[in-house]
Amino acid sequence: MLQNNNVNQCTRAPKSPMIRSPENEAKSLPSPADRPGSTIVIYDGHCQFCTAQVRRLERWDKGQRLSFLSLHDSEVGRRFPDLTHEQMMAEMIVVTPEGKRFGGADGFRYLTLLLPRLWLLAPIMNFPGILPVWSWLYRQVAMRRYRWNKRNECGDACEIHFRRK
Repeated sequence: MLQNNNVNQCTRAPKSPMIRSPENEAKSLPSPADRPGSTIVIYDGHCQFCTAQVRRLERWDKGQRLSFLSLHDSEVGRRFPDLTHEQMMAEMIVVTPEGKRFGGADGFRYLTLLLPRLWLLAPIMNFPGILPVWSWLYRQVAMRRYRWNKRNECGDACEIHFRRK
């Protein structure tokens, strides 16, 4: 999972009159329509931790090879009807231009080979037998990602992740 030094995400009170929301945040990221033939990263656009990470990926994508879709965007259902909401909430999904899919740590591993800024991590992520460890770590972060958002600034979008089962 990507590291984030600034994890005070979930919809903070804006300093300007423009309202920040996951929908507004996602609109400024390049979509598959903006970059046809690009690798698509499907992420949780209601999670500000996740949104911060894909914004970082977008900044590092100097070759403009990535596009982004929030799993909450109706375009995801049209393009990928076989992906379930549960699958996409559990991990980011990376879809190559050829249609090959990678999820979670495997998706991040793919991105380490695509983005020069991440090339230093590629040998570590591709070391034989290490993917199960990275997958476990990714799942741990993914399960806790909403806890790193400020609850009082998330509203209902985050609250469901704090309910005791």
